[in-house]
Amino acid sequence: MELSTVIRERRTVHQFEDRPVPLELVKELLDTAVWAPNHKMTQPWRFVVVHGEGRHRLADIARSLAEKREADPEKSKSLGQKFYDRFISVPMYVVIVMREASDPVVREEDYAATSCVAHNFGLLAWERGIGMVWETYPLLHVPEFREALGVGPGEKIVASMHVGYPAKIPPAQPRKPAAELLTVIDQP
Repeated sequence: MELSTVIRERRTVHQFEDRPVPLELVKELLDTAVWAPNHKMTQPWRFVVVHGEGRHRLADIARSLAEKREADPEKSKSLGQKFYDRFISVPMYVVIVMREASDPVVREEDYAATSCVAHNFGLLAWERGIGMVWETYPLLHVPEFREALGVGPGEKIVASMHVGYPAKIPPAQPRKPAAELLTVIDQP
């Protein structure tokens, strides 16, 4: 597939088939994804893969936190189960973690580079028939959730990529043509 085709045909996938994504394939894709532009070659990223039975740990935390938010015991249990089921329905999580530099300029450059790695990973996966959604939900800031992923102080979770073989591929959403957003300056 040509790169322009992969970019135009990639979709955000929320519904996955109930089959595992091979860990070796994900490692291969990540090994290519890290070839993103990175000013000063800080390479601040690392990856946490959660799949198989490991998903239950994240689902249990999501259930517990959801239940604590709801005062009504009956609604609490129902809400908790909903969150649990949602987490278990994802075949694999690839969490992209960035070491936060103390210098704000470097930290911003590193965030951009790490986002490029996440995007590269998504495009590479799509090319191989794997779909995903790039999530940045509030759970990523909750200490129990971060601890379960081994994310420490001085690290930022840039993306929780929900990864799997698509059960349903949504239609394309319209994009504004670049010509409508372009400013050209050709005079000194």
